[in-house]
Amino acid sequence: MFYWLIELTNTFPSLSVFRGLLNVFRYITFRTGGAVVTGALFVFLFGPWIIDHLRLRQGKGQPIRTDGPQSHIISKKGTPTMGGLMILSGLVVSTVLWANPLNPYVWIVLAVTLGFGFVGFYDDYLKVTKQSHSGFAGRARLLIEAAIALVACYALVRLGRDPSSTGLAIPFFKDLVIKFGWLYVLFGAFVIVGAGNAVNLTDGLDGLAIVPVMIASASFGLIAYLAGNAVFSDYLQIHYVAGTGELAVLCGAVLGAGLGFLWFNAPPASIFMGDTGSLALGGMLGSIAIAVKHEIVLAVIGGLFVLEAVSVIVQVASFKLTGKRIFRMAPIHHHFEQLGWTEPQIVIRFWIISVMLALVGLSTLKLR
Repeated sequence: MFYWLIELTNTFPSLSVFRGLLNVFRYITFRTGGAVVTGALFVFLFGPWIIDHLRLRQGKGQPIRTDGPQSHIISKKGTPTMGGLMILSGLVVSTVLWANPLNPYVWIVLAVTLGFGFVGFYDDYLKVTKQSHSGFAGRARLLIEAAIALVACYALVRLGRDPSSTGLAIPFFKDLVIKFGWLYVLFGAFVIVGAGNAVNLTDGLDGLAIVPVMIASASFGLIAYLAGNAVFSDYLQIHYVAGTGELAVLCGAVLGAGLGFLWFNAPPASIFMGDTGSLALGGMLGSIAIAVKHEIVLAVIGGLFVLEAVSVIVQVASFKLTGKRIFRMAPIHHHFEQLGWTEPQIVIRFWIISVMLALVGLSTLKLR
């Protein structure tokens, strides 16, 4: 919306004196900074009201799994969930205000984010109303997520209008691209659904998921800005995707809203993100990675999410095949709880890992 302020100087000649000042709204970097501040302020200001409203509506709060760490039954009982509504509201308001409303990439990624957020919201709603950790049927949930992801990937491929839009770029190589053709739509949908559920599995301790999401968002904000700039993408020899630079504004909105949410989610959490937030944010990261053609880099920068998801897959497969468990408890953050690590130790150490993985992922932009 603010992007159009410069047009006022053309419509109203008397405002031409402000043309130089209003021209800053054309710059992605300025609007990204504005999105960070707006997202954070929105959640800071309206967060307490949202928390009080959710606590009143939910009563007993999020049901705690009886087969999980026993300490959670005592320390986390009664904490409201659906905190993702705080993040999504701040994200949407900030993006609408600061992003270019004519950019289709922004709307596609927002559609995926809100679509996955709605699926997560329904799952949280069922858990809270039934006071059971069993929410939305897993197979039905995956089918809806897949449908959203398929439509989004098809739209992104059509937007690309370039042979590289259906190819998979390999990091550390200049021109190595694996061509999928239209099968890329299926691959892209897998990336989006996988990212959504990987972040969902990571959300198990206070502050554990939101900071790695913020780190990944900041990283992909930079990647989107570079990939959407013809000069920078040519210099770095990465695929130029016209229009994706605007996604940096959306990533800034996530960063700001995430900072606001962390204020309330820091141990001991006043509210949980819930599937409402984790599915939405994971789907957002997956769709941005597809848009900017850095799918493999997402697996690196989001390596913590991959580790959490793989730990669950390995645990389930091992138990079904051999009757034995690889980890004391899955996802893997619970394994470390069982080993005696305190919750702050796990969370902060996982944050450190996320920062290191982000640096490795960003290094792929130059090491080619």
